Amino acid sequence: DIDFAGSQFPSWNTHTPTPPPNFPPGQGGNGSGGYGQPTHGDIPTYNIPQDIQQEASKVTLSNCRGRKRALLIGINYAGTKHMLKGCINDVHNIKKFITEHFGFKESDMVILTDDQRDNPRRMPTHENIIKAMKWLVSDARMNDSFFFHYSGHGSTVESKTGDEIDGNDETICPVDFESRGQIIDDVMNAIMVRPLPRGARLTAIFDCCHSASALDLPFKYNHMGKLKNEKAITYAGKGLAAASGLYLKGDIAGAIKGLVKSVDIAMTGDPKLEKARKNKSTLGDAIMFSGCKDDQTSADTKITKPGSNRPDDLSFTGAMSHALISSMNDNPHQTYVQLLQDVRKRLATKYTQVPQLSTGRLMDMNTIFIM
Repeated sequence: DIDFAGSQFPSWNTHTPTPPPNFPPGQGGNGSGGYGQPTHGDIPTYNIPQDIQQEASKVTLSNCRGRKRALLIGINYAGTKHMLKGCINDVHNIKKFITEHFGFKESDMVILTDDQRDNPRRMPTHENIIKAMKWLVSDARMNDSFFFHYSGHGSTVESKTGDEIDGNDETICPVDFESRGQIIDDVMNAIMVRPLPRGARLTAIFDCCHSASALDLPFKYNHMGKLKNEKAITYAGKGLAAASGLYLKGDIAGAIKGLVKSVDIAMTGDPKLEKARKNKSTLGDAIMFSGCKDDQTSADTKITKPGSNRPDDLSFTGAMSHALISSMNDNPHQTYVQLLQDVRKRLATKYTQVPQLSTGRLMDMNTIFIM
């Protein structure tokens, strides 16, 4: 629980249902060109424990036509040795993008950027970010759609809970992180993922370094839309019983993180696995795009300013955010795997970072991206 008094966060307004997008025939939410409750599609059968396959394949989905909220965070760390240049621009670009494409309203957004020094409630401090994350998914209902975007520094810290196999937590860095600390993946999962009720969607974009596991979502996909951590889930799932509804009694993601380097640890039933299983994430309608793998960095890039005809009239932006927006502007009706492939293709010519896609449920990645 949190007291939002004084934060001046938006309350739910009288809701007008979001108009359905004009999907191509056969690609709408109900599979017949309409836009009813979305289908799970044709989820492949993976070589993972049957209880996980069954539970993760029947998560109640949001049609994303209910209420919408967004939390946008951009931190340039101006005047510090950590200064970035494109993060606040990312927020403005993303705000325009989700407003025009997905029916979000500025009146239902909280925007935290470090150029708002005259408004302390909107500075991206550790305290304000935590409060805003809790606000984002508070009072969530069936078919609501929540959007989270972070552009700033990401990092890793040594895990203090002992539940990360690789020994590290992935983090984001508030503007005051040097005095107040970073925000770790466990905390973000507990605040924004675990509280999601049946049929509420969280879509998150982390345009920062070391971000692939920023929300500790259990299922990670390759460029062909296939589950790429199948073996790890099998190991982590040994003895893991499915709970009723959305939840598992434990955390697949925490158990498998770092497993590529530590398969033997997972197979031995290390106490870290048992602790992770008891304490963390959910299976739910949560989807996350990250700017890179956990061991990579994410880049700023320069683009010609919108509306300018001068090639030297440049502005900075996050490479991942820019690639995703450009992809969706060029083709608004993409599947999840098409979007992942196109974003990676746009970045591959200049950058080494490889964007990642992870989810809180098993998905047919050939269904249309909505939010």
